[in-house]
Amino acid sequence: MAPSTHLFFAMAMQLFSFFFSSASSQSFIGVNYGQVADNLPPPSATIQLLRSTTVGKIRLYGADPAILRALAGTQISAVIGAANGEIPSLASDPSAASRWVASNVQPFLPSTSISSISVGNEALSFGDPSVASQLLPAMQNLRSALIASSTPSAASIKVTSVHSMAVLAQSEPPSAGAFHSDIAPALKGILDFLNKTGSPFMINPYPFFAYRSDPRPETLAFCLFQSNPGRFDAGSKITYTNMFDAQVDAIHSALNSAGFPGIEIVVAETGWPYRGDANEVGTNVDNARAFNGNLIAHLRSMVGTPLMPGKSVETYIFALYDEDLKPGPTSERSFGLFRPDLTMTYDAGLMTKAPAAPAVAAGGWCVPKEGATEEELQANLDFACAQQGVDCLPIQPGGACFEPNTVKSHAAYAMNQLFQVAGRNSWNCDFRQSAILTSQNPSYDGCVFPGSGS
Repeated sequence: MAPSTHLFFAMAMQLFSFFFSSASSQSFIGVNYGQVADNLPPPSATIQLLRSTTVGKIRLYGADPAILRALAGTQISAVIGAANGEIPSLASDPSAASRWVASNVQPFLPSTSISSISVGNEALSFGDPSVASQLLPAMQNLRSALIASSTPSAASIKVTSVHSMAVLAQSEPPSAGAFHSDIAPALKGILDFLNKTGSPFMINPYPFFAYRSDPRPETLAFCLFQSNPGRFDAGSKITYTNMFDAQVDAIHSALNSAGFPGIEIVVAETGWPYRGDANEVGTNVDNARAFNGNLIAHLRSMVGTPLMPGKSVETYIFALYDEDLKPGPTSERSFGLFRPDLTMTYDAGLMTKAPAAPAVAAGGWCVPKEGATEEELQANLDFACAQQGVDCLPIQPGGACFEPNTVKSHAAYAMNQLFQVAGRNSWNCDFRQSAILTSQNPSYDGCVFPGSGS
């Protein structure tokens, strides 16, 4: 059976530019750059670090001028923030919004890319009804100030706000996602503003917190993108295989029910702590590496979510560094991907040149997952054989690996070939979650699969 070159070709070409993801930054992967700490490296060193990763965006909780200057001339864009405490003045005084833009935006344009301004952080769940009621006027005044600015590129900056999952009255199953009725009046105006201005709805989904409230092994696997039975949504007839997709789709359903299905969703924060107090379940390096590493691979696969397929949700991982001055349990100070000395806390697969050992820690060969469909494998086969450096002659008639003449056998050979030539990083063996790394050599008879030990 010669590999088909026409079936799924369009999908293969769509994936091609994203497969070799270690080569450049990616606009849908960002990090949160918090500064509640007294031991962080200078912004210039941090931006240099980020330029050696595939991170394409950062989110700030303010508008630190040193960071914004250090970003100048890079391909990394920034989300900047106006604090909850600034909302009342921004809402009540248009001139205060103009001054905010003049101080925090204009001096850095156009050399620094500022994609959006987040007005407040989880303001609707802040506990102060007056702040919630002033959120929309603050956003409107900042938007007007950007448009009226003497800097032309300021008008293209989006104005939005960040919300916690607590805005949902219901999130399970995802198809039944709905916003709390008590915030509906404030939220309606905000959603109308976002819709009219083409701005995103930013949300903070944390599968870690879902696991903390339900610490069963099957919940952990569901949260870490690991093998699990899945959770069936009777409303949509979809079986969800991970908590991240379920949470994001619950927001999508809520937006749809509110009458705003077209608003883009951006994940402003998500992450997993690598340590915690004795009573904090699941806080260890292995789980943090699994969550963030598998999340990044999931985003790079471009599979999207079940309700929003084919496009990765723009996602900001929490966080770039630990913030040692944060109050609360140990976990609050233990989300950092990097240490203050710029070394990795663990390898989540963000570096442009991943260390060789972690890249193949799970095994030396890439093979189909059990349960992968023939349609998925045919798509993988077509895609892999179309890439430079992949030799599919051995699976052509007469080749050493032609027999057995099945899609699964041929796909296994081609997928492994691409995994090897692409750099042998864990994310190079994703294939839209239909592949897995193995330490067992799949070679047979005269058919040799390149890999470690071969």
